[in-house]
Amino acid sequence: MYNPLIAKRFRGFLPVVVDVETAGFDPKRDALLEIAAVILDVDEKGFWQRGETHACHVEPFAGANLDAAALAFTGIDPYHPFRLALPEHDALHKIFKPIREAVKSQKCSRAVLVGHNPAFDLSFLNAATERTNTKRNPFHPFSAFDTATLGGLAFGQTVLARAVQVAGFEWDNDQAHSAIYDAERTADLFCAIVNLWDVKIGVRSRLE
Repeated sequence: MYNPLIAKRFRGFLPVVVDVETAGFDPKRDALLEIAAVILDVDEKGFWQRGETHACHVEPFAGANLDAAALAFTGIDPYHPFRLALPEHDALHKIFKPIREAVKSQKCSRAVLVGHNPAFDLSFLNAATERTNTKRNPFHPFSAFDTATLGGLAFGQTVLARAVQVAGFEWDNDQAHSAIYDAERTADLFCAIVNLWDVKIGVRSRLE
């Protein structure tokens, strides 16, 4: 549902929280294995909150590197049959389509990626987009909001698990390093920080 506060708050950008799980640190060489995106919304009182979560397991692209240490860290078996993974092009289409629809419905200019150290997530999305020749990437190509920086500013914590807990949310180490779990906790953290800031300095009243 259209809410004029959304487009006004970040000068026409729609914040979308993204987390990716990968088989290494090189976006051009290492496989992209999971994507999760949480579209943010504003409730009837004007507070930011989590909206819909969209997620997909991704097949390693042809010739992709699969670093054993990265796979051990995430616990992902790239070729497990129950992953129901999609090829990169199809996975990006599945994730990007509802984001483009949300950008349009909220009368925003484009999405802006929110992440914990988001340069990593954005670099993998951009590399996959280029590799698959995917059109209409909804995200700004280089701008992003970083919850590591914001968490350090607001709560004195730059580690995601610690910042989330200081913000008043639970953290489950057994679910961590799943794209969905990390994206949703990052979304909770970002919304908590924006809401705290808006209440303290009265941003919302100036936007209404």
